[in-house]
Amino acid sequence: MAARRALHFVFKVGDRGRSARFYRELLGMSVLRHEEFEEGCKATCNGPYDGKWSKTMVGYGPEDNHFVAELTYNYGVGEYHLGNDFLGLTLVSSQAVSNAKKMGWPLKEVTAGVFEAEAPGGYKENMFLLWLYPVLKVTLGVSNLQKSVNYWSDLLGMKIYEKDEEKQRALLGYADNQCKLELKTVGGAVDHGTAFGRIAFSCAKEELPDIEALMKKENQKILTPLVSLDTPGKATVQVIILADPDGHEICFVGDEAFRDLSKVDPNGDRLLDDAMAADGSDKWFAAQKMKKASA
Repeated sequence: MAARRALHFVFKVGDRGRSARFYRELLGMSVLRHEEFEEGCKATCNGPYDGKWSKTMVGYGPEDNHFVAELTYNYGVGEYHLGNDFLGLTLVSSQAVSNAKKMGWPLKEVTAGVFEAEAPGGYKENMFLLWLYPVLKVTLGVSNLQKSVNYWSDLLGMKIYEKDEEKQRALLGYADNQCKLELKTVGGAVDHGTAFGRIAFSCAKEELPDIEALMKKENQKILTPLVSLDTPGKATVQVIILADPDGHEICFVGDEAFRDLSKVDPNGDRLLDDAMAADGSDKWFAAQKMKKASA
C-alpha cells in the first residue's frame, strides 16, 4: 500500500485549444507529453468512442512526483453533458490567481484568499480553487458517504485523514505528500453525465492481480479486467479499471512500466500545438454550418 501513488485525473475536453490555454496560461501548468491515437483505447481511456483521439498530460512537474491532469480530446465531439460526479480540483497557486485576473478570466472568491474558476467545457461547482501551488485534492460526489469511505479505505487501502459527518465529507489518501481524494455527499444519486472522468493510481505490478481477485471476491464492479496497453515506441503498461459504489472510474496501473511511459517529453508543447493546427474539424463543421457532436 505504501508504494501506491495518486497519478492523475482524466478530463474530456471538447475545445482543445481553449482548454490548453486555460491549463498552460492561466494555471501555469506545463505540457508533459502529448499523444495522438487513430482508434479508441481498449481500456476505454477516451470513453466509449472508437475514433481518433488525443491525450495531453499537463501538470506542475513530472508524473513521478506530481499529480497531473489528463486532457482527453475526441475528434468530432464538441461538448459533453456534465453531471454532479466531479466537484473540483483544488490547487495551491497564487500565480494562477494572478494569471486569471490578467487574462480577465472570471473568478469567484469563496473565502478569503481562496478563489473558484470554471474551466472550459463548463465544469462548475468547485472546478478549480486557486490558492498557492500544487494539486492538493480531487473532490468527487458520492451518494452514501460511509459506503464510499468503506470502499476506498477497506478495499483500496486508503488512509482516512478527515471525516466530517455534519458536512458529509471525508478526506483520504495514500500518503501525506500526495494529492488527496475528498468525498462529498451530493444529496442524491450521482450523475456522471457523458463527461465522466477517471482517477488513476499506480501500484507495484504484482499487486494488480491481487486487486482484481479482491474485487471479484467482494463482488465489486470491474470495468476492464487486467489488460496490457501498448503505446508505440513506449513501455507497455498493465492496468485494471474499477468502479466504486457510485460508478466513479478508477484505474490502477503497474508503477514500474508507468514511470517509463510517463517520462516528460520535451516536445510535448510542439506536438500539441502541431496537432491543434492540423485539426481542421472546426473549420469543416463551420463550412458545413454544423456543430460538432454533443456527447
